[in-house]
Amino acid sequence: MSGGRSALERDERWARVALSYLVEPKHGPTLRVVADEGGVAALAAIRERRAAGAGEVYVRVPGLDLEALAAAVRAAGLRVLVPGDAEWPTQLDRLSAPPYCLYVRSGTDVAALTERSVAVVGSRAASEYGLRVAAELGEGLAERGWTVVSGAAFGIDAAAHRGALAADGATVAVLACGLDRAYPRAHERLIRAVAATGAVVGEVPPGAEPLRGRFLARNRLIAVLARATVVVEAGLRSGSLSTAREARDHLLPVGAVPGPVTSTTSAGCHELVRETDAVLVTDVADVVELAGRIGEGLGPARRPEALPSDALDPTEYAVWAAAPVRRWFPPERLAAASGTDPARLPAALAVLEVLGLLEQSDGRWRKAAPPAGRDGERRGRERAWTNG
Repeated sequence: MSGGRSALERDERWARVALSYLVEPKHGPTLRVVADEGGVAALAAIRERRAAGAGEVYVRVPGLDLEALAAAVRAAGLRVLVPGDAEWPTQLDRLSAPPYCLYVRSGTDVAALTERSVAVVGSRAASEYGLRVAAELGEGLAERGWTVVSGAAFGIDAAAHRGALAADGATVAVLACGLDRAYPRAHERLIRAVAATGAVVGEVPPGAEPLRGRFLARNRLIAVLARATVVVEAGLRSGSLSTAREARDHLLPVGAVPGPVTSTTSAGCHELVRETDAVLVTDVADVVELAGRIGEGLGPARRPEALPSDALDPTEYAVWAAAPVRRWFPPERLAAASGTDPARLPAALAVLEVLGLLEQSDGRWRKAAPPAGRDGERRGRERAWTNG
């Protein structure tokens, strides 16, 4: 009954499914009718050739077979969500161009999954550095009970999904094609794993091809489903930057992971930080702080590791800083080099010796050799810096 009418067209849910077949996402005239009158009225207007917009709203009408489309939805094991459903993610309602409906492959409540979530996106042509960072962010977020939202693409997206799955966490993949297929095809197993523990969602019906415009439209869903968007790696023309723009446009926080200044795959991240209010993030603690509600997920402030020299008073520090590394200074030369009153020198030397910062031999002094291990290496670097 291709092109014929179905009784399903009088059902709001299936009318919206028909609209998702007939017109592309973000079609303004159709969305306005849906917002004002509902999906059934919008579909009827198209059927009766009185819909607003140019001929694009009619071009697919001859191919519409809603009964067959409903059968394809069921055969693919999908559910269809519409506004008003308990499982409908209400974040989508903030979009000026919300999806007509949401196709879901999952047995999990999508609204609950995305209530506490972070989008992790980036370049398909990712570096080893980017892949490692994305996987660590995905795993760390999942360990802290956050859902990772991404697009299942090659590169950063896939690494973020796999990181969350490695931690037995939840992750959501938003596809730009019908959910009866895996795209990219090489990620079929990954997408199945995402559906098993989280959800795979999309706004176009079964059979829909992954066209470029649908990828750009898909990015707005990724952005608003999450509390914050983090771009791990992105060139200056990366599609993931459109996800960041969508997040900013909807007043959601954006984070960017820095990379080498010579890396073209990080140039987009650096531009986000330089030109927008994107926040530089380096680890999962930064991301949780970015995405959390006020006062939620705050970690301790980063401070340098305490060193024995931090507690020295000005006289002690001056004596320690002036002491040589290899040569030995007698007290009078050490007093002159540090500009210290010779009467105060013995007390300072005693403190420095107890702290292991100076050592003496035959009444002469120099900086003590650092103990083995990383702490000693740090103190060695500090001594080398102090002595030029």
